[in-house]
Amino acid sequence: MNGLYKLAELDPNLVDALSNRATELRRGATPASYEGLALGLLFLAPSLRTQASMQRAAQLLGLDLVQLSGSSMWGLETDDGVIMDSDAAEHVREAAPVLSSYVDALCVRSFARFEDLAKDLADDVFKGFSQHATVPVVSMESALFHPLQALADRATLDQLKVSSRAKLVLTWTWHPRSLPHAVANSTVCMATQRGMDVVLACPEGWELHDSVIAEAEALAAANGGSFQVTNDPDATKDADIVYAKSWASLESWGDHSAESFKKLELRDWQVTPDSMASGARFMHCLPVRRNVVVSDAVLDGPASLVLRQAENRLHAQTALLEHMLCATAGCESPLALPEEVGA
Repeated sequence: MNGLYKLAELDPNLVDALSNRATELRRGATPASYEGLALGLLFLAPSLRTQASMQRAAQLLGLDLVQLSGSSMWGLETDDGVIMDSDAAEHVREAAPVLSSYVDALCVRSFARFEDLAKDLADDVFKGFSQHATVPVVSMESALFHPLQALADRATLDQLKVSSRAKLVLTWTWHPRSLPHAVANSTVCMATQRGMDVVLACPEGWELHDSVIAEAEALAAANGGSFQVTNDPDATKDADIVYAKSWASLESWGDHSAESFKKLELRDWQVTPDSMASGARFMHCLPVRRNVVVSDAVLDGPASLVLRQAENRLHAQTALLEHMLCATAGCESPLALPEEVGA
């Protein structure tokens, strides 16, 4: 396994095995020991769960940790052929191989910058590191995808034995800021890869990018599920799983004033007890704005899975690193895998 950009690029059998291993680790299984190997963590965007859980996962596996944040780095350039006479002092062409010489795997976190939609869609920061690094590179969230959150969410659904044909509604919610699409993109692809009946509910003009819609449709067709898009906020009322998330409108990308005006009348897009079916479960990646995205009654009630999702970040990431580094460590993967997807 040579790094990870998005969960859907992995064979479904491997995703199953990683989810199962995360559950074993949650129940107390002993992780592999990779003393002498090193893990690099590069945070170009803020983090709470990702940073803490990756640090702990590295410790559990006996890895040396090399950690950098954007504030401790030179300004980074990713474009080729650019004349570097502005703020950026370091190019990814040097940064990636230099960091690769210090560690055995590199994890990178960067957000959409909301300056140029084409560049955000190209995911130039993560792909620059992936192209120029000489060790496996894992996305801890990029402009487009958050595979670690998706893997933890998958493990959460599996642990609770949620049916593969359950209905999951990913609903847009009002938020005072313009937020990236990474979690929303990853959620619809994770759930369709799992074979679920997935609905994307959002106001008109807040649909995900066409390429993500096409990927979700293809994953649904390949794995026995379904996928549809609706502008009906009541779509959550018959869902088994309601996953709430806020994201920016592609139509006004980077224009926060225009987006704020467009969503003045959309504050009722909030998850409340009235928008949840009896027995439905609630998911969110955190952090979450209470009584903006979701009411206290839902978030603090028995339907909420948010704390379990957050805990599973540790177990899922430990399972991922454990499998990814086994070849470097010269040992077999602890995953129960068909031979053809073990690499």
